Amino acid sequence: MFVGSSAAISHTGKVRSNNQDSGYAGSNLFVVADGMGGHAGGDVASSVAVNTLQELDHTYPSPEDAEATLRETIAATAGDLIHLVGRRPELAGLGTTVSAIAMVDDYAVIAHIGDSRIYLWRDGALTQITTDHTFVQRLVDSGRITPEEARYHPRRSVLMRVLGDMDPDPEIDTFIMPTRPGDRWLLCSDGLSGVVDEAHIQKALKLGLPPGRTADILLKYALDGGAPDNVTIVMVDVGGQHPLVSGTATIVGSASNPQGIKVPAVTGRALLSTGWLHPNRHAANEPTHFEPEPEYLEELIEEDRRRARRRRIGVIAVLVLIAAAIAGGFAVFYNWTQTRYYVGADDDTVVIYQGIQQSIGPLQLSSVHDDTEIVLADLPAYQRARVEFTIPARSLSDAEAIVDRLRDAVPEPEPSPLPTPVPSPSGAPTPSSTPGGEG
Repeated sequence: MFVGSSAAISHTGKVRSNNQDSGYAGSNLFVVADGMGGHAGGDVASSVAVNTLQELDHTYPSPEDAEATLRETIAATAGDLIHLVGRRPELAGLGTTVSAIAMVDDYAVIAHIGDSRIYLWRDGALTQITTDHTFVQRLVDSGRITPEEARYHPRRSVLMRVLGDMDPDPEIDTFIMPTRPGDRWLLCSDGLSGVVDEAHIQKALKLGLPPGRTADILLKYALDGGAPDNVTIVMVDVGGQHPLVSGTATIVGSASNPQGIKVPAVTGRALLSTGWLHPNRHAANEPTHFEPEPEYLEELIEEDRRRARRRRIGVIAVLVLIAAAIAGGFAVFYNWTQTRYYVGADDDTVVIYQGIQQSIGPLQLSSVHDDTEIVLADLPAYQRARVEFTIPARSLSDAEAIVDRLRDAVPEPEPSPLPTPVPSPSGAPTPSSTPGGEG
């Protein structure tokens, strides 16, 4: 039932000196291949892959037949690359990603290896259909790093699975998905997905423009973001919303050069900002390369160790910050308490206390500032009760004023009575002395 329109574009970008990507948009087959390995090796690998796969652009009796054919052909292409390197040893280490869709009736048959991507735009939602075969994606899948950490990981450009001369039997993801009228499929190299985030991809797709114009907008986003890598975009619509422009296949990138691979002189790489689309994102500016599984396992173990160390350091740092905040807060609180005063009782006298009455565990928050030596028992009952309950003061001078008032409230002591004279037996007072001596 597939009736729709498609488009394919490829651009060298602003940094690379040659285009190692290849793309294909035909009647039923759509492919993106991103080459890697050497200055010309990537050109050769992606071109070989696309030129081989375009022979599969025909109808199939069933989606299962198309899936088997795609898997077998892509795997056989690895053997072709191995033989090619045997004839041209200077290309050793070449490789390419392959992301392909074959449309069969109401189904999209998908084959994928590497880090190029296939997205589905359906009902206003964008979904990444393929999984990147990269080192950092495995770390993300295993929960060892977050997607945000993967964006800046030092080995973010390492491919774990690739079609090349290193593995004669590559593992290729293939699966079948139902598709329906109105679906839009987007195939792209990481020159787009590594620079333009999904929010901006959705922004372009929401416009509902024909595939060619939408692809141009996406390419402009990548160029505005610095385009540090080749950018290849293949877009295909399911259904007849946009009319077919031409029935001929479109081949872009290195596969479009019928004269073979031209190797330009190597030029220095410019240091371009990745711009506003992906701030500080330099993944696409790093050369993509392949590393076998043992290296991945060793790095995985080391990544676990690094994460454990970062986690311990993070926990310790948080605990230190919390302890410092508590200590600082307590110091401020304690200093504030020492500006407070109150009048209370200490055993049997009136005392001015500095601080507040509360305590924190064994730590008392007040101390005796001045013992006034006013005896509690000398105070009137009402004043004595107030002192025993404590009297708050606004300041030290206020506390001293309270003490002065308490001192004024202490009654004056009564004077001692005079001694009573003792009468003599005759009834007359006994003189204490006789003036002039004996008479």
